[in-house]
Amino acid sequence: MRALQLAAPGDRLSVLCLGAHSDDIEIGAGATLLSLLDRGVRLDVHWCVLSGGGEREREARASAADFLSHAASANVEVMPFRDGFFPEQGEQIKSWFEMLKERVDPDVILTHRRDDAHQDHRQVNRLAWNTFRDHCILEYEIPKWEGDLGQPNLYMPVSAGALQRKIDLLMSHFGSQRSKQWFDAETFLGLARLRGMECRAPERYAEAFVARKIVLS
Repeated sequence: MRALQLAAPGDRLSVLCLGAHSDDIEIGAGATLLSLLDRGVRLDVHWCVLSGGGEREREARASAADFLSHAASANVEVMPFRDGFFPEQGEQIKSWFEMLKERVDPDVILTHRRDDAHQDHRQVNRLAWNTFRDHCILEYEIPKWEGDLGQPNLYMPVSAGALQRKIDLLMSHFGSQRSKQWFDAETFLGLARLRGMECRAPERYAEAFVARKIVLS
């Protein structure tokens, strides 16, 4: 299958990363970002975590700093919206999105999948599409207890090295999540191997997304 390319080595690419919680972006698209950087793409990243406070905010900022250490530029925001109650905070989060739109105009947006079982994730997706109506939006997936993984239609093959760095950073930065039954290296490795099999990735691993609207030129 002929592969499409977001950016070639040396190109500059503006990316808006949206995550409801402090580990979401890393789980859903961490290896994709690391692989783009490894290929020499110059990333300008605006990284937004919508809920965080105390330990969770510290984890989010430290993790983002490591994932984006080789980016051309990085801007990290951690907001204080209440975890688990995003639908009930819809008006406030919508207002934040409208202000965000005035500050960023990205080439591509990485955010949650529309059909994610977590209510916070769905709210972020809904407002991303509602706010950024003329942008390329790629929806990443988060494994979880609910078993809500869907059928992606866009794959990003990643190197084994980038995937291992993603897993190592997740394990080292998010101590608050290690007690969760699904949060372990085998989960992240297994999902990447499955997605890599589905797209015949050269190094066997991939991250997968839903792309609802793509324009070719």
